[in-house]
Amino acid sequence: MKVLLVLYDGGKAAEEEPRLLGTIQNKLGIANWLKDQGHELVATADKEGEGSEFRKHIVDAEVLITTPFHPGYLTKEILSTAKNLKLCITAGVGSDHIDLNAANERNITVIEVSGSNVVSVAEHVVMSILLLVRNYTPAHEQIMGGGWDVAPMARHSFDLENKVVGTVGAGRIGYRVLQRLMPFDCKELLYFDYAPLPETAAKAIKVRRVESLEDMVSQCDIVTVNCPLHEKTRGLFNKELISKMKPGAWLVNTARGAICDAQAVADALESGQLGGYAGDVWNVQPAPADHPWRKMRHPLGGGNGMVPHMSGTTIDAQIRYSEGTKKILENYLTGKPQDPANLIVENGDYVSKAYGQRDSKAAEKKEEVRTDGKA
Repeated sequence: MKVLLVLYDGGKAAEEEPRLLGTIQNKLGIANWLKDQGHELVATADKEGEGSEFRKHIVDAEVLITTPFHPGYLTKEILSTAKNLKLCITAGVGSDHIDLNAANERNITVIEVSGSNVVSVAEHVVMSILLLVRNYTPAHEQIMGGGWDVAPMARHSFDLENKVVGTVGAGRIGYRVLQRLMPFDCKELLYFDYAPLPETAAKAIKVRRVESLEDMVSQCDIVTVNCPLHEKTRGLFNKELISKMKPGAWLVNTARGAICDAQAVADALESGQLGGYAGDVWNVQPAPADHPWRKMRHPLGGGNGMVPHMSGTTIDAQIRYSEGTKKILENYLTGKPQDPANLIVENGDYVSKAYGQRDSKAAEKKEEVRTDGKA
């Protein structure tokens, strides 16, 4: 069979570090294994436009493997050209780069490596919260530029202790974020989710569920987004919702960039309605040079904690999602059933509720596995 890998170009870094598995240089560590079995493997970073290598090779590929960090966007139009495609694997978590309804129409299986990034992303969220609240980035930039002026840095630096923190989505990542925040003695931990946490789990971290999203964000000093991107969450944090947040509240999004309206976030930060915005996900990846999130700042000069999409692709996470991808391929090649926790759509139907509360024949047959934006 033909396997198409769409990964980012790791350049010299990937040549020097073989554990950078999510690159075209290191090919998830599966290149020799596939070739030894007689399969054709094509790896490319070229994914944009009609003349791209992605468009060229998708027409006869049986398996597509891509990552959330450099996704090959599989639209309905492109799917219509993929006559042999049977399996789409996300090496990592988050399959919103695929038109899932179109995949169901074609009876194409979409699967990802569930749980491969939960620790990595949860740690990144807590780091992002701290760098915003403590005004770390502009202070570091000042030092790098040769300066030393404490007052303008300290005027927008606070403690995390005694702050109210809320998560949108309390799945495997959202829950771990709350767990990691407990030692900071926050005033209160809140969550908004369509499904309540088990009572024992909620009590273990002393978290309170809020029924209304608007109500929750209005109570929070810090909001972190840990839910998936689908029709109901696209543009969720728009001008109206952000206006309901506490003036000067901080917002962290490591789920999917398109959950937040890019211009609404930039405007809110520049006006001071938001005290800061941090994350690693962008509504288009790679983000264009003129993306409003690149240079936006708070009126006091800081508040921007954006980085490339990297929270879920630490070296440790790359090892996990590479091993998971190989296991999925092994199951596919030998006809073994896939781990239900990894499946997004199969046999023309939704298996997971991670992409919205959809009517699903499969959902009636099994208990749903909780997921969130990157879990």
